[in-house]
Amino acid sequence: MAHYPLNHHLRQTYRTLAGASGAYLTLWGALGIAATWGDPFFHRGADWVLGMRVNSAGAWLGLLLGVAVLAAVVRGGNVHHHVNLVLGYVLMGVAMVLLALIQTDANVLNISMVNVIVLSLLGVVILTAALYGKVGDDEAAHTENERAHRPA
Repeated sequence: MAHYPLNHHLRQTYRTLAGASGAYLTLWGALGIAATWGDPFFHRGADWVLGMRVNSAGAWLGLLLGVAVLAAVVRGGNVHHHVNLVLGYVLMGVAMVLLALIQTDANVLNISMVNVIVLSLLGVVILTAALYGKVGDDEAAHTENERAHRPA
């Protein structure tokens, strides 16, 4: 089992960065939905929002991911740790799959290389925040608990 640092002193800073990443995804998704309103869902037009190419499907996906990240950040604690751990890996995985599909007809989300770079960076920020966001018992109480239950 992996060891995640408990009560890291930069936990709130990382949580704030994850919140900013979630806010960017949410804003990109909402503005993307507004910009592509009336277009077909998987339209491959030339719509750009906040520096990234967008269609309705990609905008809805970005909005849902952003809201999930923001909800986890607002909830905080180990919920933030677990949810954003999964979402960070998912975001980086989606970016790599989209990278493989850029020059094919399977590019249904109308993404470009800029999208892949931004999604990868956001995934790394969210994952880093999750890795250092785990909350545990007070350190002194944890140490005493270990000593009390250690075999003789």
